[in-house]
Amino acid sequence: MRAMMGIFVLSIFSSAWAAGPGQIVVDLPPRPGNPRNSEGAFVDLSDGRILFVYSHFFGDSGSDHAKARLAARTSQDGGATWSPDTFIATPQEAAAMNVMSVSLVRLAQGDLGIFYLLRFSWHEMRMWMRRSADDGVTWGEPVNCMPAGGYYVVNNDRVIRLSSGRLVIPAARHPSRADRNEAAAVDWRGVATFFLSDDEGRTWRESADYVTLPLMHTRSGLQEPGVVELPDGRLWAWARTDLGRQYEMFSADRGETWTLPAPSRFTSPNSPLSLRRIPGGDKYLAVWNPAPAFETRGLASPGGDRTPLVMAAGGGASGARGNWSAAKIIEGPDEPTAGYCYTAIHFTKNAVLLAYCAGGAADNGRLARLRLRQIPLSAVP
Repeated sequence: MRAMMGIFVLSIFSSAWAAGPGQIVVDLPPRPGNPRNSEGAFVDLSDGRILFVYSHFFGDSGSDHAKARLAARTSQDGGATWSPDTFIATPQEAAAMNVMSVSLVRLAQGDLGIFYLLRFSWHEMRMWMRRSADDGVTWGEPVNCMPAGGYYVVNNDRVIRLSSGRLVIPAARHPSRADRNEAAAVDWRGVATFFLSDDEGRTWRESADYVTLPLMHTRSGLQEPGVVELPDGRLWAWARTDLGRQYEMFSADRGETWTLPAPSRFTSPNSPLSLRRIPGGDKYLAVWNPAPAFETRGLASPGGDRTPLVMAAGGGASGARGNWSAAKIIEGPDEPTAGYCYTAIHFTKNAVLLAYCAGGAADNGRLARLRLRQIPLSAVP
């Protein structure tokens, strides 16, 4: 494993530190009263426009538990230009500590589903779903996607609909270690679990299996999992760890049971990987931070381990075990305190749209700024 890691990292850092591909089409820095603009998701609308929804923080704090609301923008030219913000009011958000981590999924009969986390305390955070029959003009009543109370982390742009119609939410469950309502009372060693719906999101249940990292020397466990459906119908899931790699697992029964997690080919610090199938084939586009936090690397604070942001294409039916291109730099590492992560991926006819958190010392943190980048398909590895 150590040798493989070294080869992969060197193949990335032998590339020239050129400017990133494509162009930034939206750049939303923090402002007074709007201390953070954060992770989001895309979906195609029936009239040809693209909808993008993201977490818009307001007030004085941009921390994960601070007040936020869901902001929406649309594009009618494939992502080159975008409308101003409108806001989607979510029931219970006034009573919640926070609303964030959006996914958008096209459902049967053309309905649109929006998924988001509501955090009420450091012991209670669950995902909710609402559906729209008019492409997001109006939204129905919320449905709780997680039947039992608890603290569940689901990243943005993670919920998927399988070819069978089943909806799958990959989540990390974090048990409580104490009754105190504070971050220190949460066990941050994540346990991967999957919530499933076979009736278009009207009812939900947890998978038969949950997946733990069977190692002693980890403080992260399996955090912020994601999942895709492979061409042969199996599910391929992954999660970030503090062990220098994304760990992967597979399901042959649409998410009910899972293999033991094992290190994947993706070297990584404890930051998320994003993955989407490239239309028209069996390859995937992966976007992630490749460099592990080696003790001798001399990482700068507060970014460091989340730069650069890179992409690679490959996979096929064997998932990460298939052939992959060399990684290509999207952004970084020209600013050593910067970070780039929590990427949403959306393909258009001629390009791929990436929305990701960015920022550094000038932005009061590496998660405070939101960027949308449009990359021609010809520039995808």
